[in-house]
Amino acid sequence: MTKVITHSLFTDFDIDLFKAGKHFKLYEKLGAHLVEVNGVKGVYFAVWAPTAHSVSVVGDFNYWTQGEHLLNVRWDSSGIWEGFIPDISKGALYKYKIQSNIDGIVTEKADPFALYCEKPPHTASVVWDLDYNWKDENWMQNRQEKNALDKPYSVYEVHLGSWKRAEHNRFLSYLELADDLVKYVKETGFTHVEFMPIMEYPYDPSWGYQLTGYFAPTSRFGKPQDFMVLVDRLHQEGIGVILDWVPSHFPDDAHGLGYFDGSHLYEHPDRRKGYHPDWKSLVFNYGRNEVRAFLISNAVFWLQNYHIDGLRVDAVASMLYLDYSRKEGEWEANIFGGRENLDSISFLKEFNEVIYANFNGVQTIAEESTSFPMVSRPTFTGGLGFGMKWMMGWMHDTLKYFQKETVYRKYHQNDLTFSMTYAFTENFMLPFSHDEVVYGKKSLIYKMPGDEWQRFANLRLLYGYMFTHPGTKLLFQGAEFGQTSEWNFEQSLDWHLLQYDFHSGIKRLITDLNQLYKSRPALYEKQFTGEGFEWINYSDHQNAVLSYIRKGNNQDENVIVVCNFTQVVRENYRIGIPKKGQLEEIFNSDAVIYGGGGVGNGKSLKIESKPYDGRDFSVELILPPLSVTVYSFV
Repeated sequence: MTKVITHSLFTDFDIDLFKAGKHFKLYEKLGAHLVEVNGVKGVYFAVWAPTAHSVSVVGDFNYWTQGEHLLNVRWDSSGIWEGFIPDISKGALYKYKIQSNIDGIVTEKADPFALYCEKPPHTASVVWDLDYNWKDENWMQNRQEKNALDKPYSVYEVHLGSWKRAEHNRFLSYLELADDLVKYVKETGFTHVEFMPIMEYPYDPSWGYQLTGYFAPTSRFGKPQDFMVLVDRLHQEGIGVILDWVPSHFPDDAHGLGYFDGSHLYEHPDRRKGYHPDWKSLVFNYGRNEVRAFLISNAVFWLQNYHIDGLRVDAVASMLYLDYSRKEGEWEANIFGGRENLDSISFLKEFNEVIYANFNGVQTIAEESTSFPMVSRPTFTGGLGFGMKWMMGWMHDTLKYFQKETVYRKYHQNDLTFSMTYAFTENFMLPFSHDEVVYGKKSLIYKMPGDEWQRFANLRLLYGYMFTHPGTKLLFQGAEFGQTSEWNFEQSLDWHLLQYDFHSGIKRLITDLNQLYKSRPALYEKQFTGEGFEWINYSDHQNAVLSYIRKGNNQDENVIVVCNFTQVVRENYRIGIPKKGQLEEIFNSDAVIYGGGGVGNGKSLKIESKPYDGRDFSVELILPPLSVTVYSFV
């Protein structure tokens, strides 16, 4: 029998779509597929390598011998090589040995569409399938309600390799995480988890942001089906799953996408557009149809096959600008003389259009740090089409303010109030991510000034302010209990800290803030519109106090928020109120259960007919030191 049998999964229509960059389920055709041909079981292989002179499948089934299993090139100038190899089964190791037409170059590459990879540092692809019996029907049928932009969205960002380690510093497996992590996220009340990249990557210090296996969950923690169990369990507990997705760059590792068939196949051939100076990595050619189809197919793959609920797109700013991290003379303007990368912008718009058109109840989130307009606005209005955008300006301004000694804060109140001048120009997510607690930036708790009591009071105040500010929320692992050391990807979080009252108090605070956020519609129903926010007083610089109203669809359910940014207790502090009645204190970050001093307002507070702050009514409050207090109408 011939070692490679002529066989194809492609139709002429598939090829037309592929060439046009409109085939968004390429993973069903390219890659390695367990099939049966004429009653014989084996594997169909297909790979895109248009500059190849020949392509061999090498693996443990042929002693990695080039030429033993030569694929056939298609006749339609698609550049696809394919063929069926009998008697190969699930678990077989393989790569593609590619003899290029360019200068006799030979490359040995992992399969770009591999479903599973060898455990690093080994680099072979593994023949696999995606067979799995999902048990999350209820979540999938109702997630449109859970993931909507007018619903609570509180995200716990996780690096699977360092959230928790087992004995001898061993990684927890996907299956162990399906027990420990799922229970913890449910206990602390987050609505979603966001996994830093779990697609296969060769180099641990990259944290997963330098991908080589775009369609394979990393084998560090187990098999693809084991990762499905983790997602499934989260869904069964009502928790959404967001993946970090990296279409911005990829490493030049020998087995990866770089110079795949001896040519610049996936990366842009112009080094000014195809090489990233910050990360020493290669940049996709967003103007090439087949590359666009590869990337969008990858996004569709995770949403379709792993039931993922959202994609956080990494480093969008680096994609949008031709001069990103480049000096004068190191970049070339676009056809209009501007600095915008028109191919990338077009790609991002198409990516979002495809995702939102084909999946109900998902969100795309842009990590975009510039003032590029309309990132989270629909493409039909000229936007990029993302569901949300990280509010990096708010994050930087807020941390800058909180790092100041309290005596100086009255001079810098505008660092906080400035966010409200642009808060509703995008659908903003408020992030305290991994990037803020590495490389000498200190942990969040050690960014705070003062003695130990003040540090923890400031951290509680920071979180209370975050959860009552318009926008969705994201916290990196460890922040929820006041991790003291910077994040170290090589070890577990400092879970032993939870034995101490201040740290367990922070965890209790986050749990209660998540519950407050989820149970008070005024905090989420209009979180992306100015109708959901109203200042009471933003000009009390002398006392460093801010007060505001958060509004929902029912005005009777509006909440009042007062932030005291100094350690001075404010007795008889009066604020204006829009209507008669009574207020009830429903949250106080100075509560004893959080590690605070227990200063508060007791039970109901009568609203008086005394004009104040430009309103006809007012109420007198006690403001605890370094605190956020939240009130509802009774």
